[in-house]
Amino acid sequence: MTAISASRKPRQNQAWHLRRRAAVILIHGVLGALSLLWVIPFYWLVITSLKPLEQVFSVPLTWFPDPVQWINYIQAFTHPGFPFLRLLANSMIYAVPSTVGAALSCSIVAYAFARMEFWGRDVLFSITLASMMLPGVVQLVPTYLLFHRLGLIGSFAALIVPSYFGSAFYIFMLRQFFLTLPWELTDAAHVDGANDWRIFWQIMLPLIKPAVLAVVVFNFVGCWNDFMGPLLYLQDSTKYPLSIGLYAFQTQHETQWHLMMAATLTVTVPLITIFFLAQRQFIEGITLTGIKV
Repeated sequence: MTAISASRKPRQNQAWHLRRRAAVILIHGVLGALSLLWVIPFYWLVITSLKPLEQVFSVPLTWFPDPVQWINYIQAFTHPGFPFLRLLANSMIYAVPSTVGAALSCSIVAYAFARMEFWGRDVLFSITLASMMLPGVVQLVPTYLLFHRLGLIGSFAALIVPSYFGSAFYIFMLRQFFLTLPWELTDAAHVDGANDWRIFWQIMLPLIKPAVLAVVVFNFVGCWNDFMGPLLYLQDSTKYPLSIGLYAFQTQHETQWHLMMAATLTVTVPLITIFFLAQRQFIEGITLTGIKV
């Protein structure tokens, strides 16, 4: 019986490894198939930006441009209906200060909610979370009236200033990270005479860098793609960002889809580049629940 049992173990182990390998292959196959749902539209965007106009809607579909027209990008950038450099500058003027403000303000508020003791802290945090339940549409009219009374309508300040007052979602996410850090670090810093600002800036903030980077990516992408905010608060078309510039390029002229796709791909490339450069720490910021040693 012992010899029979011993002979069955290698067979059982081999069968288990085969089942596990088959499961891994199946999972990767399913994930690969699902990834095509994103890859195919992006591939179509790329090849359309390189096609002559007559091939965009050709039947049968043209899956590779012939000839490849790199001049489409030059024509898109120099088209009078799409002043790319000005639109790009406007998008950067909006997205960069807003992202800096969101990262700083949300980090400071989250640190206060997580690591400082003061009267009414839990009530204020509950109110902050409750503000997430308000639809953005409900806030449009009172926010517009407030900015109108402050004289901010027509300037980038109406888009940038709110980010310096924090975002409920970002505050909640960063607070959860601050709560995972050992309290011994804070206690030791207090013993050495450090105040709360120094503890936050020199000790706590570097330890939650992945979470802060996640906030940076989320906010930058949101500002870069924002359409309603600039359309509502900016009255001068020379201040419009790329998101509105693309729409104007499509509606003010007969749509030249090959140039439209070239402009769209150019607007998308910075976001893809930022994500891939910050991919590792961005994913850590989303998934980590404890301190990384």
